[in-house]
Amino acid sequence: MALTQDRKQEIITQYQKHETDTGSSELQVALLTARINQLSQHLQGNPKDHSSRRGLLKLIAQRKSLLLYIQKDSQERYQSIIGSLGIRR
Repeated sequence: MALTQDRKQEIITQYQKHETDTGSSELQVALLTARINQLSQHLQGNPKDHSSRRGLLKLIAQRKSLLLYIQKDSQERYQSIIGSLGIRR
C-alpha cells in the first residue's frame, strides 16, 4: 500500500528545496499527502478496513502537526504548500 519508488521520486524532485533535500517539512507534507490520497481511495472501495482507517488518521495527524510547524515558521511557505497540494485549511 506504500507509494511506488517512481512516484515517490517524482514528488521529491517536485518539492525539494535543493538537490540533496530529502527531508524538509514541505517535502514530508507532500509525501504524506500522496499517501493520504492513496489510502482514501483504498478506503472508498474497502469501507470495513479499520486498520487502514486508523493508519490514515495517524497520517493526517502527522501532516497537521507538520503544517502547524510550517505555519509558525513562515506564513508564505505555508500558503504556497497548501495551494500547491490543494489542502483545505
